[in-house]
Amino acid sequence: MRPVTAMALRRLFRFRPADWVVPLGVAGVLLGMHFVAVDALADLRYERAGVLAGQAWRLLTGHLVHADLAHLAWNVFGVLLVWFLFARDYTPAQWLVILLASTIATDLGFLVLEPQLEWYVGFSGVLHGCMAAGLVAWLRTARDPLTAVVAALFVAKLAWEHFAGALPFTAASLSLPVVHEAHTYGALGGTLAALWLGRAERPQSASL
Repeated sequence: MRPVTAMALRRLFRFRPADWVVPLGVAGVLLGMHFVAVDALADLRYERAGVLAGQAWRLLTGHLVHADLAHLAWNVFGVLLVWFLFARDYTPAQWLVILLASTIATDLGFLVLEPQLEWYVGFSGVLHGCMAAGLVAWLRTARDPLTAVVAALFVAKLAWEHFAGALPFTAASLSLPVVHEAHTYGALGGTLAALWLGRAERPQSASL
């Protein structure tokens, strides 16, 4: 068990500069949007009425703006944590696919299944998609104790939010209600993207 655990931990510290292009870019965009577009929050947030009126940009910008510094800090921390765990499991181009799929899944979930949700801001839905995609990669290639622990914690978090609402320590630190449905929709999008990427790679890896 010890050698397996040591190998699992060692893989977390195999850094390649290219692995951090996407997360640092995402963190930079989130920070920039917060400080540059702080006065335009109402024009950039996801807003159901606005989207249905043709303001399609809200489907993207709503994920890039935040209610306050605490909200922003949680999501920037989440970006860095997710890529610390999973950066090496996908190429930058594949991460962009996962980001896009998680964004689309969250937006579709809001529009189709959450008609009562008037507005939303934050990156957490997309972030949960990235987390789910990373876990799919681990479950495919590295079924070790670290994978089991992280996967169990992630599933437990989603289950808690579904049945009991937002985690208490997260909700207490924010000035707005946590839309935990975004986490579920984002996780579904990230999972589907990861499964598609895995299938797309399979013929290539099997060729001689």
